[in-house]
This record gives sequence, structure tokens and C-alpha cells, in this order.
Amino acid sequence: MPPARPIDLSVSRLSVVLNAASGRKDALAKERIIRETLEPAVAGFAVHAARKGSAILGAAQEAVREGADIVVALGGDGTQSAVAGILAGSEAVMAVLPGGTFNYFARGLGVGETLEAALDTILTGQVATVDLGEVNGRLFLNNASFGIYPEILERREAIYRRWGRSRLAAYWSVLLALRDLRDPMHLALTVAEETRHFHTPLAFAARSPYQLEALGLDGAEAVRDGHFALFLAKGKRPTELMLAAIRLAFGSVSHGQDFDLVIADELTIDTRHPTRLVAFDGEKARLTGPFHLRMHRDALSVIVPAAETA
Repeated sequence: MPPARPIDLSVSRLSVVLNAASGRKDALAKERIIRETLEPAVAGFAVHAARKGSAILGAAQEAVREGADIVVALGGDGTQSAVAGILAGSEAVMAVLPGGTFNYFARGLGVGETLEAALDTILTGQVATVDLGEVNGRLFLNNASFGIYPEILERREAIYRRWGRSRLAAYWSVLLALRDLRDPMHLALTVAEETRHFHTPLAFAARSPYQLEALGLDGAEAVRDGHFALFLAKGKRPTELMLAAIRLAFGSVSHGQDFDLVIADELTIDTRHPTRLVAFDGEKARLTGPFHLRMHRDALSVIVPAAETA
């Protein structure tokens, strides 16, 4: 990984991509705080508000076309992932403002868990590079998953619409989806030209050390070293998976009992279906298999807290 470098905001053109799905009043209040904090510090300032995934992609693309040196993404992990996918490989630097339920990417970077703290990171931070994962051309930050997790996301969205966004609602969606589990996947996993077969309801490829440590899972150090940590759930019946989910919630999940763990830089998953719904960083997309996962080293420049000096 290249060493971190300073950034001069005073000569930078900055664009904000703001996920306004939480409501116009809330979005306007956040925009006001962001504008008051950042606009005096930069050479150019613009805001692009969007409510849906496709609009967020369009807003990030517009920011790049306008020549933004820094693109600030305000939203949850899905918003951060969408913006990162547009900025990857470009000259633009990404800045992260947490605005979701879990904010694994923001927490992993250490930018701060509040809007004010993350804005201070932009003002005082430095630029580093991070690796990104890819599945069949789709880039992701934290995780990509196959099987029951896309179903969990659909349940979560319905619960959020009725009861609002919360971690309790998110965990409840997991239990509901596990309760209604039907047939697990039959998949062939190929790593380094060796193929193994699994019968599993969930394949979860992790790229976030923070998320793994928060969940009490192994593999964080391997991810920090630039690898995928692929988890394959071992339970086949709803009861087994619900017990594993409860153990996971209380930080007592067991490697070997609840899942198989595979560490790899590149792998292929074939689920015997021509297309499958895949979850990326909390969002869903239907892709055509087989599914090839690979790493993009140092693909994204992002503002992180400045290194502490002794």
C-alpha cells in the first residue's frame, strides 16, 4: 500500500453526494452543516442530492464530469459503495460521512461516527488508498453475499418502511428470513484450480476487518493483508441457522461448527443457476453466474484521519 499523503483543500474542488432518502428536512439540515463546515475551506463547492441507488450513481458520475478533486459521500454503506465504484481508478479522492445503520466502511476507516467528527476528518486528514473487491465487474467495499442474505435485505427494507431504521429491526429481519428458509444452495467453489462442493444457505465474502471483528468472526487479519475471507454457513435447516444467528448476535459463533472459512485472493462460485440475486454492501443486484471474485489493490483514494505523531 502506498504511504498516505497530505491534501490541500484550499485548491480542491469538492462535490457532496448526499443520500436524501431519510427525508427532505433531515437532508437540508445536514447539507447546511456540511456547507458551513467545508465550503469556506475549498476552492469550489457543489452538492448533488439523490434518493435512489441509480440517482446516487448518476450524482457521483456528474461530480467526476464536473472535475471534482474530492467527492464526499453522505449515507450508509450502500451509498458509500455506489460512490466508490464510480471513483475507483480515477484521480478523484473520496471522503466519507456516515449516514446509515451500521456504517462499517466509515468505522473501518476511523473517520468518526458522527457527521461533525467525520467533517473534521476531511478538514484535518490525509489521503490513503484502500483495496476493493469485485464480483463480475461489480465493485464492493465490505462484503458480497449469495443465498439467504439478499432475502434478509428484502425483509429488512419492508421492516424499515413500517417501523423505521434501527439495529433491532435489522436483526429481526435476519430471524424472519431464517425462519422461512427453504432450500440451501448447491455451489462449486474454485480456488487455485481446486474445486470443492458445498451445500449451504449462505456464502459471505468479507472485505471489512471492522465488520468481522464487530461480529466476532475470524479472518480480520487476512482481510487487512488484502485477501477475501469467505464464510460458508454449515447449517441446512432453519433451526440450525437461527441458533447460529443467535450465537453470532452474542459473539459466540464458532468456526468449524457454524461455518467453513476460506481465505483467498481470487475465487469462483458456481451456484448452478444462470442468474442469482447477489447482495453488495447492503444493496442487491441480479448477476449472471458463475461468479468470479477478485481483488483490486489500492483502487480507491480516500481521506482518513491524519497519523498521530509521538
